[in-house]
This record gives sequence, structure tokens and C-alpha cells, in this order.
Amino acid sequence: MEFSGTKEYISTSDLTVAVNASIALEKPLLVKGEPGTGKTELAKQIATSLDLEIIEWSIKSTTKAQQGLYEYDAVSRLRDSQLGNTVKKVEKYIKKGKLWTSFETKNKSVLLIDEIDKADIEFPNDLLQELDKMEFHVYETGQLVKAKNRPIVIITSNNEKELPEAFLRRCFFHYIQFPELETLKKIVKVHFPEIKKSLLNSALQTFFEIRETPGLKKKPSTSEALDWIKLLLIEDLDPSDLKSNNKDLLPKLHGALIKNEQDIQLFEQLAFMSRNAR
Repeated sequence: MEFSGTKEYISTSDLTVAVNASIALEKPLLVKGEPGTGKTELAKQIATSLDLEIIEWSIKSTTKAQQGLYEYDAVSRLRDSQLGNTVKKVEKYIKKGKLWTSFETKNKSVLLIDEIDKADIEFPNDLLQELDKMEFHVYETGQLVKAKNRPIVIITSNNEKELPEAFLRRCFFHYIQFPELETLKKIVKVHFPEIKKSLLNSALQTFFEIRETPGLKKKPSTSEALDWIKLLLIEDLDPSDLKSNNKDLLPKLHGALIKNEQDIQLFEQLAFMSRNAR
């Protein structure tokens, strides 16, 4: 079972090696990188490539590790007891979490734990044993839940906070570098196969100039490049317009590429200086 990328996802050679190494070692793959570099999409494409079911667990700041295993609704059981309803079957008050679901799939699955760094710092440590041994106990019933087929675990992080060393030791790690020009061209062509070469070259030249602008607070990502190019195609802009720094282009940059008011002011100043220098 090996991942080699898909038509919809351009995988670099080092990323492909990392995915297949984690599968071979049966270790979770921890993927870091800038927001918008395709970390979440990677898990979906692994599932597509290997024809596996994907189970997605999107992490929030309030998410607890226990929720990935199961949740016991003690309040509902107490209410039913007070109302005189039968409460002997504890199982009916237990809601299975994403890990439990992935453990029970008939065939191997892909388990995506998305943006793990959003949760509390103790969240990763609370999943150490479960991800390592692929089993856990349901204390309310005494049941041992063990994975029928060990899932391929993909964990993403935007590097908002450091993860515990004990957790890192149990993962295979890969950092997705921002794609180089030629790789980004391939990514764009996957989404817009009919794009003219002149527009593609001009758009990406301008895009990388924006990314490399000194003082930029938030660099635009791959997903934002795709949004911007889609807008250029809809607006039917001539590639030469992208090099003119005219004021009509700035509003299109604002929404698609620039997501910070400080950066908007920076580009307005640069455009003003460029016009006055002519």
C-alpha cells in the first residue's frame, strides 16, 4: 500500500516518501506548514489514492481528547432515571468518537486529526497511548475497543504552539515547504487546465513578488493564489495588467491575496510611490 499522489494533488518527492514511511512504520504522520499549503487536502488525497474511507476530526480550542474516544451522556441518563425510564443499557448513553469510528471500520481507513495545535497543550499527550496501542477502555461498560484495522493517521498543525516531545517521538514528521514556482505552476494547471501560459507566468510572477515584499505581515498561500487566479480568469484580465501596478488592480489583491489591513496599507503606499515615480 503506497501513496504516489493523484491527478488532483501534486505531491513532491519528499512528501511522498514521508507518507509512505509513516504507513510502513505504522506511525501517525505529523504534517506542518503554512496555512493553505495543502495539509488537510493531503489526507483526503491519500484516502482517494488508496481507495480508503476518510474520517475527519477537526480540532477546536475547546476540543478534548476524550471526545475522540467517546462521550458519556450522564445528564441524559440521570434525566431518564428521574422520569422512570429504563436506564440499564449504559451503551445507549455513549456516543462514539472519531477514533472509535476509525477503529471499527471494516477495512483500513484514513484518520485525519486536523489542526491539533488549536487544542489545549495537554491534548496530544492525552492521546499518546490510544494512538500508540490503537486501543482504549470504555470505563462505563468495561469494554476494550481495539482497532480491527490500524488506520493511517494524518495529523496537521499550523505551528501555533509547540507540541509535547513525548507526542513528537511517536510521530513521523514532515514540513510542507511552500511550493517553488514550477511546482505551483503544476498545482494551478490541475485546477485551471485551460489557463494561458502568458497569464499563468505573469500571475505567478506577481504573486511571488507580493510574497517576497519586505514588511508583509501575512504572506499569501497556495489556496489564496488559486483564488486570485480564478478571479483573474473571471475578470478576463490581460497579463500585462498584472505588471502595471494600476490602482484598479489593488481591490482584487485585497480580498484574494492580502488578508491584513496593515498589508493593504503597505501595498497602497507602494502603488502610490510607483505611480509618482513615473
